[in-house]
Parts: sequence; C-alpha cells; structure tokens
Amino acid sequence: MLCSFSVSNFKGFRDTITLDLTASNYEFNPECIREGYADKALIYGYNGVGKSNLGLAIMDIIIHLTDKEKVELLTKNYRNLETRNNISNFSYTFKFNNSMVKYDYGKTAPNGLVYEHLYIDNKKIVSYDRKKNEPLAIDLPGTENLIRDLNKIPISVIKYIKSNSVLENSPETSVFLDFIDFVDRMLLFWNLDGRGYLGYSTGVKDIFDDIIEKNHFDDFKDFFKAAELPANLVYHKIGDQLKVFFEYKMLGEKVKSSVEFFTACSTGMRSLSVFYYWLQYIKYADAPPSFVFIDEFDAFYHQLLAEFVMKEIKKVNTCQFILTTHDTSVMSNDILRPDCLFLMYKDKIKSVANSTDKELRLAHNIEKMYRAGMFDE
Repeated sequence: MLCSFSVSNFKGFRDTITLDLTASNYEFNPECIREGYADKALIYGYNGVGKSNLGLAIMDIIIHLTDKEKVELLTKNYRNLETRNNISNFSYTFKFNNSMVKYDYGKTAPNGLVYEHLYIDNKKIVSYDRKKNEPLAIDLPGTENLIRDLNKIPISVIKYIKSNSVLENSPETSVFLDFIDFVDRMLLFWNLDGRGYLGYSTGVKDIFDDIIEKNHFDDFKDFFKAAELPANLVYHKIGDQLKVFFEYKMLGEKVKSSVEFFTACSTGMRSLSVFYYWLQYIKYADAPPSFVFIDEFDAFYHQLLAEFVMKEIKKVNTCQFILTTHDTSVMSNDILRPDCLFLMYKDKIKSVANSTDKELRLAHNIEKMYRAGMFDE
C-alpha cells in the first residue's frame, strides 16, 4: 500500500509537497487503517490548491512502469512554470508484507526519465542516473547478465528488469514483484465535465455493456436500491447494443412503459453508475485495483448519498482509496477519523490529527471545529 508521496516541479507544485498517510492511535473506525497507514483517506481543499494535480502526480508512476490507460491530462503542462529547474521529482514509499519500498525518480518530460532509485528496507536495490552517467546498479538475483548501459534505451530501469530478466527467488524479489503488481493495478477515475480514468485497464468500455456482460446487473439494481434510488431497471438488446431502461406501470394498468436510463437519470445517478462500474472490479475482479484515487468523488451527490458511497468504500478491505472533496459535511468522525481526513493548502497537506494540539475524540464535530478555525495554520 502507499504510505507517503512527495512531488516537486510538477504542474502547480513548484516546491515539494508531501502526503503522509501514517496513522495515529485512534480506536474508532479501525477499518479505515491498514498496517499502520490510512487505507481510506479524504482530502479537503479549496478550488485551485492542487487536489486534482495531486492525483495526477501520484499516477505519474504508471506512465513508465505500466502499459495501462494514459490520457493527455496526465502529460499536458507537465513541469511547473515558476522555476528554471528542468527535472520533476517524485518519491513514493510503499509497504508490502512488512517490508518498506522507497522509489524515487526524476523526469524532464512524461517519458524523459533522468534517474531512478529503488530501496527495499533501506537496502539499495536499483540505482541509475543518466544525467550523471552513473553505471546501472542492480542487486536482485537473476539480473547479473543484464546490459548495464541504458543511456540509449529510453526505458525505466524497473520495467527493463521486469521485462528482460528471470528473477530468482529471494525476499527482495518477492517484494519487488509486489511493488510492480501494485503499480500495475493503480487506478484514478473521475466523472466531472467528462468521464475518464488512468491506469488499471486499457480502452473505453460502455458502462452497462460491461456490467451486464459480467452478470452484475442485479447487483447494480440492489446497489441503487440500497442508495434509496429508483431501481426499477431492465435491459434490452436494441440491435447490437444493450440498453438499460427505467420501467413503469401505470396504476391499474397491465401495460408497462419505459424510458432509457441515461435520458432520464439525474447527474448524481449517472455519477453513481460510474462509481459502481469501477466498484464491480474492486469487489469481483480476479486482479482488482490495488489503489483508487477518485477526484471530487461527491461533486454531484447529496450529503446522504456521499455518506452512502463512503460507507460502501469502507466495506472494501483489499483496495486503498484516496478521495478529494470540497464538501465539509463529509469531514466526520462518524465516517472516517482525524488521521484519515486531510486538509490541503497550496504548499502542504496535513491530516486533521496533525493540525491541532487538541486531543480529538469520536464525539467531536470535526466539521464544526474546522469552520470555527481550530485547524487554521
């Protein structure tokens, strides 16, 4: 799982900004924590502080380590325009099976890797710096015969090792492969002015074609019913396409009428359908997402629907979630806890737990305290 992340000279981040997911010692809502780190995190911030860019920065790693979905949004306006520095720097800390992985790299462009350093439990496993002309250093059994001069090969060292060596069994090899697998299953999605995603998969699929083909349509209806939304849904094949309809029957009549889902649903229902589309992978896929970042997850939700979605997310114990929001009403100990609630500013991200000297308890109204200025810098 992701434990911490830092980035500098990327889009709106000129200086280093860090997200530290280290948990505190709260006893309530333990399902929000896994292995000592926030497994379900909610980031609150004003417009323009960089919440969306933070998600893109975290997902930058998929550009050079995976062959999964990438979009122009990730690579456009890449470096910060307020500095002469031509290298964007990224640093990740992960935890796998009680081992810590630290991965640092720098880029001059989305595919312009300059350096990479990988450590497992503070042991240097991979190190390469093209700018300094340093020789490639690898300490993994099974990589002894790999070419060490990659200056003319524009590829990540990590991906090069994965694709060109038969790694031998060792504690470090196991953790290295866990790291590769985790990154390969990272996902970011949004449903704001448009629908899109990064990572995990490739290509664009129709929401209902995919749900129906996976035999999850009844589960989708149950999901809508649990959210207290209309679930009188049916589907029909119209030509070569599967279409979903709201089905109605007038009181006292036997004849039913119907209207196509996407022509009659609300914006919130459309957004919830996108959420369920990915939730089915999280719940049922053989290789589900390992990490999910949802930008402005509640943009079209009423507070009660946002709370419903949060509760559904909390039921998942196989995937780490980071969500962003503008809505202070979801800043609640009833939903999460102070070490899983983060306040983002232009130059820093701090958990609510680290934003006050006051001892925070379950009974505290975090939103009310926030509005009263108790977490102000």
